[in-house]
Amino acid sequence: MRVEYLLLDEAASARRARGLASKFLACSRLRMAQVEAEQIDDVKLVVSELVANATRHGRSACRLRLRVSEERVTVEVYDESPLPPRVRPFTADGESGRGLAMVRCLTQHLDVTSVTGGGKRVRAVLALSN
Repeated sequence: MRVEYLLLDEAASARRARGLASKFLACSRLRMAQVEAEQIDDVKLVVSELVANATRHGRSACRLRLRVSEERVTVEVYDESPLPPRVRPFTADGESGRGLAMVRCLTQHLDVTSVTGGGKRVRAVLALSN
């Protein structure tokens, strides 16, 4: 199963993306019975962080693509900025910059690829445990 959404360049897009991902995964869960509630929470966090980064730092609308198979959930976020995201170390008093570090902890694979014509794709793969 696969779906794609176009999200505006605004702070509310991360919240909207969480809701869209939740609905899509709930539908997938009914059909495939593979995505557990805890895994849905992890995917929603990954989606939220990647979309927030795209709209905040990419300064453009972004596309969110979700795919579910029996083994994994793949989250892809496309934006117009050619600059790769930066993973910053955790600090006790830091109020931002932790998102990609959290995404790395939750995912089996995280990569960034330049897109022909400009921009980039950030892809995160979460393994589904059976």
